[in-house]
Amino acid sequence: MTQVGEQAPDFTLKSGEGDEVTLSALRGQKVVLAFYPLDWSPGCQDQMDGFTKDYAKFEAQGAQVFGISVDSTWSHKAWKDARGLAFPLLADFHPKGAVAEAYGVYNAERGNARRVTFIIDEHGLVRDKDESAAGQVPSVDLVCDMLSKVG
Repeated sequence: MTQVGEQAPDFTLKSGEGDEVTLSALRGQKVVLAFYPLDWSPGCQDQMDGFTKDYAKFEAQGAQVFGISVDSTWSHKAWKDARGLAFPLLADFHPKGAVAEAYGVYNAERGNARRVTFIIDEHGLVRDKDESAAGQVPSVDLVCDMLSKVG
């Protein structure tokens, strides 16, 4: 798994809206990468709904939030619209799980990403991470606390 202090693996993925997002193009701002197993699943809904409900807390810290799963752009768009999510969802769809694999969070047995959140600083370094236990989701307060230590 990508460790704190390491350079975050670069990637380019498409959002549900069809925009390409390249991590290295976001240098100069804090980034939250929230890997999650699957759209439409109850735990993932709880996590992304919570991030949306308190999205102003991320904005106040100058952070850009992205959800990442192995679902397609079409699934992301439909799920984001249905849930009213406040941030882009990125499709790690083809090759399936390649970005999750690069971060060391791909669960090959299940064919999806584990629920791991990475905090990336303005220089592209991983500054903190949270690996949630099965059935648990990270709270916005936990993620914002990790962000506040970035500076």
